[in-house]
Amino acid sequence: MPALTDTTSAMDPEHTASQQLRRAHEQAVGTPIADVASYVQELLGQKWTAYLAGISDAKAVGKWARGTRKPQPDSERKLRDAYQIAVLIAQVDDEPTARAWFSGMNPVLGHRAPAWVIANFDDGGDRAMEAALAFVSQG
Repeated sequence: MPALTDTTSAMDPEHTASQQLRRAHEQAVGTPIADVASYVQELLGQKWTAYLAGISDAKAVGKWARGTRKPQPDSERKLRDAYQIAVLIAQVDDEPTARAWFSGMNPVLGHRAPAWVIANFDDGGDRAMEAALAFVSQG
């Protein structure tokens, strides 16, 4: 699934960033969970997606992506958080950058990988989004 692109480059940067965040949010809440799981799986791989979603059975991710099984609410929330962040980063940069961002040490997150933070903290999605906003604001 392709990430959204912003066609309003003539706008001031703060308005554009707000618009990109709004679009990423709308896409994250409006996209069927099977498509969310498929996108995150394609971006991060099946094992990383399972880890991020807090499950040990990586094959479940494929079932979610095919729509033959639905994730538990906590896993769905983590998938949607990751999806929204990935879409936001891909709008500003590209998908390979989003992939690297999720697995790299992040100074805003105490030098932890955003995928690890999403997986291990109840508010991990919020923490990762704050780090993503700092990342995209730096251009």
